[in-house]
Amino acid sequence: MANRLAHETSPYLLQHADNPVDWWPWSAEAFEEARRRGVPVLLSVGYSSCHWCHVMAHESFEDQATADHLNEHFVSVKVDREERPDVDAVYMEAVQAATGQGGWPMTVFLTPDAEPFYFGTYFPPVPRQGMPSFRQVLEGVRQAWGERRDEVAEVAGKIVRDLAGREISYGDGLAPGEQQLAQALLGLTREYDPQRGGFGGAPKFPPSMVIEFLLRHHARTGADGALQMARDTCERMARGGIYDQLGGGFARYSVDRDWTVPHFEKMLYDNALLCRVYAHLWRSTGSEQARRVALETADFMVRELRTAEGGFASALDADSDDGSGRNVEGAYYVWTPEQLTDALGAEDAALAAAHFGVTDEGTFEEGASVLQLPQREGVFDAEKIASVKERLLAARAERPAPGRDDKVVAAWNGLAVAALAETGAYFDRPDLVDAAVAAADLLVRLHLDDQARLTRTSKDGRAGANAGVLEDYADVAEGFLALAGVTGEGVWLDFAGFLLDHVLARFTDPESGSLYDTASDAEQLIRRPQDPTDNAVPSGWSAAAGALLSYAAHTGSQAHRAAAEKALGVVKALGPRVPRFIGWGLAAAEALLDGPREVAVVGPSLDDPATRELHRAALLATAPGAVVACGTPGSEEFPLLADRVLVGGAPTAYVCRGFVCDLPVTEVDALRAKLTP
Repeated sequence: MANRLAHETSPYLLQHADNPVDWWPWSAEAFEEARRRGVPVLLSVGYSSCHWCHVMAHESFEDQATADHLNEHFVSVKVDREERPDVDAVYMEAVQAATGQGGWPMTVFLTPDAEPFYFGTYFPPVPRQGMPSFRQVLEGVRQAWGERRDEVAEVAGKIVRDLAGREISYGDGLAPGEQQLAQALLGLTREYDPQRGGFGGAPKFPPSMVIEFLLRHHARTGADGALQMARDTCERMARGGIYDQLGGGFARYSVDRDWTVPHFEKMLYDNALLCRVYAHLWRSTGSEQARRVALETADFMVRELRTAEGGFASALDADSDDGSGRNVEGAYYVWTPEQLTDALGAEDAALAAAHFGVTDEGTFEEGASVLQLPQREGVFDAEKIASVKERLLAARAERPAPGRDDKVVAAWNGLAVAALAETGAYFDRPDLVDAAVAAADLLVRLHLDDQARLTRTSKDGRAGANAGVLEDYADVAEGFLALAGVTGEGVWLDFAGFLLDHVLARFTDPESGSLYDTASDAEQLIRRPQDPTDNAVPSGWSAAAGALLSYAAHTGSQAHRAAAEKALGVVKALGPRVPRFIGWGLAAAEALLDGPREVAVVGPSLDDPATRELHRAALLATAPGAVVACGTPGSEEFPLLADRVLVGGAPTAYVCRGFVCDLPVTEVDALRAKLTP
């Protein structure tokens, strides 16, 4: 019999709807039930494409004896961290403070007042490698609750007080300057892996937000070291197993330092961020590899993550059926020499093995290999490799595909809108811009109410019940601003303004300018979450600062610029100390230091080929962080654009098609020459 989760929209919660555990969704009713029964709460947090979440579910939550124990002695609450990032953030902070590490599934035991007193992540069904079994943990918690309730309450109260006292250092409230950005670059240089690219050791995550900073820093200062770190890291990732060499798109992270073996889940946010990074790298260097990866990643998102409603699904699972009924991580993506021969024949299989690094020993489990590019491009015949890739992709499509989490998350769709809009504009791919517009339309139709308040998620055309958090408002505004620059349609600028008004009114401390992850009128948790550091995605704090700054460049609004500068004060404090974890804030600070500029392309609409050509040239020629806008004489936007060109670099305006032009003809021609054939 299905439990209460059967009525939820989250794919992750629905995966647990048939568990014998009597699950509750996060709700006041669940905690009231725990209070009525006098039992503790088990809080289990995960997400649908999480490998170890699936493992613990199969081992423990589908086990009848374990479920019976839970149902008798606990109220069990299941949370999708992607639907409730605020709940996840608050209790993950407690887990990390208590254990020094975190991860998913997250397992936390709470009092009926939602105060945590015992923590963990994955627990095995039997004791293993120093870890107690899940049943041992349950029995220990049950005994402590029954026999030492006062001690448990004292521990829970102390944890809540400690969390309340963990204040973030905001510095002196001033945005970072040249010195702090140079110190951040030096810190990144010290942590850089010159042999393999990227930062730190295993597991190694794609540093998309840091690369964005490096590219902007190079554009402003000409620092060759910044560009080299960005370029070499992107090349290593693109040649590694973390990148899907057949279908495009990136896996979540590499389990090793060499980018060889990924954790195979594919997340929308990673691919949106990396698509944009590779497009920006191409704009900076003209790299053919960067162009290819940007377009392949964009095509992957549209082909495999786009939903029927026009939005983008959250993720593809790491696991899939290996053909024998077993659900195995990476089964969809890895190859043995025998599988290559079956798909291609002996001669072409040998070519594919050499090109993709497939060996008898393998690089993954059971002798299988993750496809990578051990040889530099140009070693093998391009036409033959293209044919091999096409046939292998067709053969792979016959395998059982990984599951897809069809939940549409507002923030991640905002990142996808920005990436697809810019990539489509750079490479003259109007279909990608159309996909960005369709996703933005869905966000307006389904996620925005009549007060321009955002809903966090939707699924199958049905909006979820959870309010948007700061990253939703900031990333969707970022997507709308990118779309305004690419399409020249002022409505997207208006929508971005509505969202940023909420950021200023409901998420910002009016005195310090600091930002909270939840709105002032949101559900009150044991702590109002607040974190300026990047994790898997840009922090809402930094994303809001960047969007506020971009909006100010579009509109000339001094209020939005001042709010951005205040918000970036935390980057001054943290950038020199932990640059790897505040890359998006550093990128926004680069745009601030470079001077907010609006580049106006004024002429007939973008349907006119000459206007469109010069508009694209302006997009490619301007430095990162500059704003490109387009207006038509006589239109509502035209006088606003003319008034809002900000002085901060030359040239500041490109005007074409017979109107007054403040550029010599030779400079206009030079701009057009930047277009890639």
